[in-house]
Amino acid sequence: MNATAALTGLGTALPSRRVTNEELSRVLDTDDQWIQSRTGIKQRFWSAGSATSDLAVEAGRNALRSAGTDTVDMVIVATTTPDHPCPATAPDVASRLGLGVVPAFDIAAVCSGFVYGLACAAAHIAAGLAGSVLVIGAETYSTILDPDDRTTSVIFGDGAGAAVLRATAPDGPGSFLGFDLGSDGSLKDLITIPDGGSRQRTSGSGPAGSYFTMQGKPVFRHAVDRMTESARALLETTGWAAGSIDRFVGHQANARILRAVADGLGVKGDRVIMDMDRVGNTSAASIPLALARAVADGNLAPGDRVLLSAFGGGITWGSSVLVWPDIVAL
Repeated sequence: MNATAALTGLGTALPSRRVTNEELSRVLDTDDQWIQSRTGIKQRFWSAGSATSDLAVEAGRNALRSAGTDTVDMVIVATTTPDHPCPATAPDVASRLGLGVVPAFDIAAVCSGFVYGLACAAAHIAAGLAGSVLVIGAETYSTILDPDDRTTSVIFGDGAGAAVLRATAPDGPGSFLGFDLGSDGSLKDLITIPDGGSRQRTSGSGPAGSYFTMQGKPVFRHAVDRMTESARALLETTGWAAGSIDRFVGHQANARILRAVADGLGVKGDRVIMDMDRVGNTSAASIPLALARAVADGNLAPGDRVLLSAFGGGITWGSSVLVWPDIVAL
């Protein structure tokens, strides 16, 4: 029987610079009430000279400590803000963590990246290609935001979260019991950085083309629909009733999105984990950061049935379920 991937360690990293809504209101046409009422965000953290790999290394090191190990067989980094277009960030992270010549690669699924990374790690473990995998979601969105655009600058933050997955017997503690993934490239323009790739080099549109852009209203609608559909399909596959979910941890984009998804699934509001008030939308890092906060706050306990779901650019989406293990997040 194929091995199952189980969560055995969880680590995080945040930059030192805390950026409040009040600070942003001094340079943008916005205020704390406007930001909180539309997003649920009170503050975020922005890097001051740190690269994505720096946060990834810190979170990865903490996850390895949490798992009680200093080795893994593979490293996957999910990010929209790699250190360079080429090479990938993951090999550098693996090297700096002292993991040797293990396979390491990046995943570009934007805010769905961490769930995609978990699924990829679980598939490698099930296939016998790796016994353990370090999955890291790491972002420095502050480096790609238009400082004059209040629709994006107030939302996004920097950070990293990492998980160690290890082969275990089916239904072992922390086992990932299933995944649901999807994409729709016809909607690729909803979330994009226009320049920088082979389609249109950075010199083609001027400085504005290098900034992250998002069409807020359709993104909101599609995020609610896709996350709800994905989570519902996965729950049907695993045989879990929505009422049996102890904690719903969705991508931390917007409090209203998470509440709408929970309502659509029939998950009680008090079971929804929120972390965007503290860190903003950290894209691929948001789910592991939210999980770590829930553990620290006592809102996530061993044996809890946990539903993960995310939506991101591409567009992409994905969900997973697991029974929470007895681990300490660092």
